[in-house]
Amino acid sequence: MRRTGWRPYRRVPLPTPSPWTLWREAEFCVVDLETTGLDLRRDEVISFGAAIVRHARIPCGQVVYRRVRPTRPSSAAAMTVHGLRGVDLADAPPIDDIVDEIVELLTGRVLVAHAAWVERAFLDRALRPRGRRLGRMVIDTAALLRACRLAGTGREPNLETAANRLGLPVHTPHHALGDAFTTAELLLALATRLERTAGGRPLPCTVGDLYAVSQHHRT
Repeated sequence: MRRTGWRPYRRVPLPTPSPWTLWREAEFCVVDLETTGLDLRRDEVISFGAAIVRHARIPCGQVVYRRVRPTRPSSAAAMTVHGLRGVDLADAPPIDDIVDEIVELLTGRVLVAHAAWVERAFLDRALRPRGRRLGRMVIDTAALLRACRLAGTGREPNLETAANRLGLPVHTPHHALGDAFTTAELLLALATRLERTAGGRPLPCTVGDLYAVSQHHRT
């Protein structure tokens, strides 16, 4: 018998800043994940790195790195990239044990990632058992590179190549925290470019503007 007033189960999005917030006044959580592979139905997170951007600065004391114990081994292709073996993850907590920490990091902040479809898919899956989901605004630095005509060739701009092109330091490639920190620096450089006119005069640039550019130039 159907109950009166019954509604289907809905996951609640995490709170994020208003799209009208100037990007220099907002907080961002820049995330990178290493996974057992890129099959979004079967593969799992094995490490999580996050760097906070606050008021257009990266507080070095606000970074997070966690290894995660998966239920399946990494593919050979994935292991050649991140180098994490089963023995390296044996004492790490499962993803369910760090979800609350992830929720706390993302609440009130805009998620940023490079080629963000990976992070978005895996994080949304991790949040699902808590009845939460990511907010609508996710900013992809790969898309911002395309908007600035700095993407080069290929489907997804390479993070290290982009950082080098802009004169930014590269921090421990293919390590979740190193890549998160490099992506955070890339965000600052690209957002600064996007807020300037051809004459070099700064224009107001909001979180919503960065999201719109990211959406327009996504693959």
